[in-house]
Amino acid sequence: MTQIDSQPVEDQAPFQPGSREGQSGILIRAAHFREPVLAFAADRQHVDPKTGIARYGPAGMGSPNHPATIRLGYVGSGHSTAGAQRLIERYATGVPGNPTDKLQDFPGCARDRGFYTDLVYSQRLTQTITQHELHDLKAIKRRALQFTAAVQLFSDKVRLLSQQDERPDVIVLAPPTELVTTIGSVTIRDPQRGLIVRNFRRTLKAELMRHGVPTQIILERTSEAEPGARNIDPPSRVAWNLFTGLFYKGGGTPWKPIGLRSNTCYIGISFHRSLGSADPTIHTSVAQAFDDSGVGLVLRGPDFPWDQQRLGVSPHLEAEKAAELLGLVLRRYRQETGRDPAHVVVHKTSRYWPAEREGLQDALRGISRFDLLAVSPVSEVRLVRTGKYPPLRGTLFAVGDIRYLYTTGWISFLAAYPHGHVPAPLQIADHHGDSSIDVLAREILILTKMNWNSAGFAGALPITIRFSRRVGEVMREIPPDREPHPSFKFYT
Repeated sequence: MTQIDSQPVEDQAPFQPGSREGQSGILIRAAHFREPVLAFAADRQHVDPKTGIARYGPAGMGSPNHPATIRLGYVGSGHSTAGAQRLIERYATGVPGNPTDKLQDFPGCARDRGFYTDLVYSQRLTQTITQHELHDLKAIKRRALQFTAAVQLFSDKVRLLSQQDERPDVIVLAPPTELVTTIGSVTIRDPQRGLIVRNFRRTLKAELMRHGVPTQIILERTSEAEPGARNIDPPSRVAWNLFTGLFYKGGGTPWKPIGLRSNTCYIGISFHRSLGSADPTIHTSVAQAFDDSGVGLVLRGPDFPWDQQRLGVSPHLEAEKAAELLGLVLRRYRQETGRDPAHVVVHKTSRYWPAEREGLQDALRGISRFDLLAVSPVSEVRLVRTGKYPPLRGTLFAVGDIRYLYTTGWISFLAAYPHGHVPAPLQIADHHGDSSIDVLAREILILTKMNWNSAGFAGALPITIRFSRRVGEVMREIPPDREPHPSFKFYT
């Protein structure tokens, strides 16, 4: 591995390219992009979601779409529900951080602080899982039947809350520990589809979205944890992630991206296998379609067969299926916005096969500009900095014709590297389209900051790829005859 010396670069420093010839004679070039900023209340800007919320308030504040109140409903046992309520009430007043561990204070969530939203609750919006119901679940001997009965029990409770005259905006699910421990996952042997492994959380999300109210799960090990408990995040981090998710699911906009091109549709494509390892059919879990404000949609694409032994692990679309998939996205974009996008950017993790590329480009013939980009994490190629710190987040480097982007790494604003492992870059392995790699790399950095389900500084993957994977995990639980909900808040 060739070592490239690099010095700390401030987040707001200008783009500074440089190059060096490696020992093998291959030209190695490196540059650093400034950290993207986000927009908060009154269009004030900051690079960090937590700091921006604490200083300025959420992006939607002052607009008609800002929720002044969010009604919470609860489903759980008497004990687990009480624990979840206490946690939310206690953290809503604010939670101190820990400067030693660089954990920021959580400002709270109320009409006068933090997200500037009151979380309201009434006893009418609680559905209790009784001891009799828990006893009846335990009496079911077959794990598969017990799993199905537990999912149905939660579904019945959520349905009752969703039918209230003033139904909740978000329903907090507080499953008792004994239930989670018993049926957190189950392996079912199907005579036609082989072994099927089902996860309780994913199955719940798939089932409950039919009732039209987003849900937030709070486990008892979180609500009952003592400060400093092992394997539990510190209170301020729990509070930031929990309330950011509740605010987003309740209709709020925590922050908005700055720097994405207007009238552009960003799409992430990933694939998932239907339930049952013997089933050769792959489903596209698509297409996560995002506009330049960060608002996204979930669409399920067409099914197609894939012979993994003959064709390889990574599935690819034939031309007809690729065109059909992208056509679904573009039609939905028109329905939502009343116009075609001027520019389409497609992300996926595997390279584009010729037929796949042909189908996508056929669907894009009416679009002025497009970019098809393959983006995937790699560990075989890394930069090594002089000194003890990892490479800077935002470093773009090229080894010959292949480019790599560090979306994790040392963050100047935090003066820290907030991940416990050695950072690995994303490989920009395949590009077909109209934009420069520099422009596309900057947009990837912005899209790593668009996870409204937590308040982390940034993720390793752009939201297009990150959410298409997350959605695929839940989508595989949704029967083919049921339309999946188009909003992301139902999958997280």
